[in-house]
Amino acid sequence: MELKEDNLINIHHFLPHRAPMLMADYILELTPDKVVTSFDIKSDNIFVHNNHFVEAGLIEHSAQTSSSILGQSFFKGPDVETKVIGFITNIKKIEIFDLPEVGDTIISKATLISQYENICQIFCETFMGEKLLIRTEISLFIQEIE
Repeated sequence: MELKEDNLINIHHFLPHRAPMLMADYILELTPDKVVTSFDIKSDNIFVHNNHFVEAGLIEHSAQTSSSILGQSFFKGPDVETKVIGFITNIKKIEIFDLPEVGDTIISKATLISQYENICQIFCETFMGEKLLIRTEISLFIQEIE
């Protein structure tokens, strides 16, 4: 998948995370019930060990990708700073098949399963090319803070 700058959405508008905990670079597609993100694995990432992006990094990346679905409802525009807090409330299912390496770009696709107010359940898969790296079903909580 070729990434074109004019088609990318700045993920900072939808997530409270910042370096070194930001585990997604761009939103490639976003609807009320689906999101696709990209992330380049760099050597200075806190979840890189022995040149691999470890399991905890994949899980955090999946959670951040997934939370963008609910996070978009708090976005008020590029010039308005919105403060939100969010966390994983439950991991119903997780399967890890492989780990990407430094220099790889991963693409995650998440779909909303259900939502009740600020809690949602989301299915997410992360790929490197055609290779499935991780599949998760997680519940998240997100809310705006003052």
